[in-house]
Amino acid sequence: MIAASEEVGMAAPQILQVTVAAAQAVALVGMPEARIILAEATIAVATAPKSNASYNAINQALADVDAGKIGAVPLYLRNAPTKLMKEWGNHEGYKYAHDWPGAVAPQEYMPEILRGTEYYHPNDRGYEHEVSQRLAKIRPILHSEGEAKE
Repeated sequence: MIAASEEVGMAAPQILQVTVAAAQAVALVGMPEARIILAEATIAVATAPKSNASYNAINQALADVDAGKIGAVPLYLRNAPTKLMKEWGNHEGYKYAHDWPGAVAPQEYMPEILRGTEYYHPNDRGYEHEVSQRLAKIRPILHSEGEAKE
């Protein structure tokens, strides 16, 4: 499961499901038959496209947290269940993604100090190639702060 996450990652995210299912199946079946299940999971991990982009992204984000570079959650992302919180401006200006074309709202979600920071940099292998194409379309919208809906 660790190799499925660290080594394969988003290049073939379904491999994590394969390894979790294999671990459960091994617990249910036991040896010696479980050797077949383990072999299949091992081959799936070994032959899958590889990406450590998610691994690198979380490590970079945690490094920023460790360095104190965290900032405050933008007011429009904060819940406003009380009158006082509404008076503070919590949730004011929040753009509901499903109200926008492609369900992507033109709104920043990072604290001010981290605006423009991108932790995840997908490669072009496996499923991550698709993710990369989506991000190329989504990121400019998120950073646009546009007001007009289509």
